[in-house]
Amino acid sequence: MDTILSINHISHSYHTLKGETPALRDLSFTVHTGEFLAVVGPSGCGKSTLLSLIAGLLTPEEGEILLHGKPVNDQKEKIGYMLQRDELLEWRSIYRNVLLGPEIQKSLTPEIKQRARDLLEAYGLGQFQSSRPSELSGGMRQRAALVRTLILNPELLLLDEPFSALDYQTRLNVSDDIGQIIRREGKTALLVTHDLSEAISLADRILVLSIRPASLKTTVSLHFDFPGQTEDTPLNRRNAPEFKTYFNLIWKELNQHENQPD
Repeated sequence: MDTILSINHISHSYHTLKGETPALRDLSFTVHTGEFLAVVGPSGCGKSTLLSLIAGLLTPEEGEILLHGKPVNDQKEKIGYMLQRDELLEWRSIYRNVLLGPEIQKSLTPEIKQRARDLLEAYGLGQFQSSRPSELSGGMRQRAALVRTLILNPELLLLDEPFSALDYQTRLNVSDDIGQIIRREGKTALLVTHDLSEAISLADRILVLSIRPASLKTTVSLHFDFPGQTEDTPLNRRNAPEFKTYFNLIWKELNQHENQPD
């Protein structure tokens, strides 16, 4: 498989008047084209810092981050970033929220406008194009936020706990919807989450990070055998016999840290 993203021995610390706080230390991994990769680790270990570095919002103090073998800072437009909250603008309709990125980039064309309508229609939001964000449910807003990210046609999607603000039932349904949308669109995705069940239900591989400063502790590749015509979806994975095995394996890795200082 082709490698789209290479993280090579990166380290990063935060500096304040009170001193230095190491966040990441000598972290290396790769992401393959079309892969859905999840990253889990103890709270405060630097997972969101990792996404900020990949997105080019921060620069690593050591190491390099390459997209298609070239520095990521020179290709920020190829990366889409979906945050914990949808950040939709209330004074714009859902349709105009989706078009915000191309407007900012001054790349709005009739083709992009039509793609926005097609994506909204395809993912159950066609009749809400003229609605304001406050008129939509939390799950619908997150789907709209994903469409807004997809409209720019990024090669790599960064997902920073995009379902954490939703209630449990909505979270299950929306993660299933968005997981299937990402695969249907053929996108490469990197998800950061505290929810092990979410990671196992969505990902092809899971990276387990150590306590801060984070380094790579282990990698778990996920394989599910579904009988007959059963489709590999996030919701179906949660009912598969392999799910509990993976959950227990990763849980044990994370709990090795529980008695250590954060």
